[in-house]
Amino acid sequence: MAITLLVASSDEHFRELVRDNLLNMQNAKVVAEYPDVSGNLYIRVLQDLERHPEAAMFFDLASDPDGGLKTLERVKQAAPDMYVVASNYAGDGESVLAAVRAGANDYLVQPVKRIEFRDAITRLEHAPRRAAAAGASKLGKVFTFLGAKGGVGTTTLAVNFAGVLAQRKQRTVLLDLDWSANDCAMQLGAAPQYTLHEVGENLTRLDQALFEGFVTRDPLGFFLVGPPDSLDQRAYFSEPMFREFSTFLIEKYDSVVIDAGRSLTDEVTLGALHSSSTIFLVVDQQFPSIRNAQRYLAALVRLGFSQDQLKVLVNRYQKRGSPDYATLEQIQQTLNQKVFYGIPPSPHVLNSINRARPFVADRQSAPELDRAFRTFVDRATGVKKDEAAPAAKAS
Repeated sequence: MAITLLVASSDEHFRELVRDNLLNMQNAKVVAEYPDVSGNLYIRVLQDLERHPEAAMFFDLASDPDGGLKTLERVKQAAPDMYVVASNYAGDGESVLAAVRAGANDYLVQPVKRIEFRDAITRLEHAPRRAAAAGASKLGKVFTFLGAKGGVGTTTLAVNFAGVLAQRKQRTVLLDLDWSANDCAMQLGAAPQYTLHEVGENLTRLDQALFEGFVTRDPLGFFLVGPPDSLDQRAYFSEPMFREFSTFLIEKYDSVVIDAGRSLTDEVTLGALHSSSTIFLVVDQQFPSIRNAQRYLAALVRLGFSQDQLKVLVNRYQKRGSPDYATLEQIQQTLNQKVFYGIPPSPHVLNSINRARPFVADRQSAPELDRAFRTFVDRATGVKKDEAAPAAKAS
């Protein structure tokens, strides 16, 4: 029986302990790690259970027992059939009972000994379990576009991705988290009256009617919210505020599309990445972009993101080689990861930006670009999983 594990712990040593103890076990592996154990952890867990419905979880309570119990309880409410092994330094009956009441199926006292770990795996193997039903989650999906460098087209891809989803009648929100550029509004020809500043001020009373009443609705049908246009000072919007906001969005809308800019140090951006179903790391074929992508992928893996979440997206992809541009093979070899898709270049993209409308709004102006981009959306959302991408055909 194959064993797939999710590991929730802010302690790298605990996560490493789980990985090390699985080394000599056949058909056992960790498929996702969560260094950030917080209230909306259940969102990422549900997203990962869609990919690995039979996964079990090791949940470390040691760093914050009270907060961890509340998070564990919320995770089990969202995924009641998932088998959970809780762990803490306290081994008294009261601590064990509290973990069981929160939803734990098993309990390990730290420091965990190898033989105790193996015994827990044996109990897991023999426990009657029911795999989570694929697609059972009604939570919306979060698609985040992160640029490996400036100028690779991150905003354009995010705007048009939201446009296609809205055209397909999905309830969609486009969220601009690039506080310095704020380009989504520009590409849509919008001048929003309300921004993330107002969202932050109204979080405690936010409902769908209030939210849709003060954000901008694009003619294609999706909602836009982003930072204030002024660069004088950044409005206060913290990572905990984003977590509360993202939970609201995921529960109320089918899809949330995030333009994350290119920062990996901004706390709100990191919160967005941790809430994401899929992260598209956007690159072009220039060598500085590929070098930065290599650094970004390494950092994201250290932060606990899996390759299932991270997708390399090549914008303005050209098959023909050039001394100044990396080939598909060079990109994949350098990044040690397959390219998910390649978006072809088109002069219509710049024309659409200058007109301040998404290029997907006018399907006849550039039919080849439109067809390729919609195929990308199909693959990203699972509509046509087996359809080959232009980039993949080049390999």
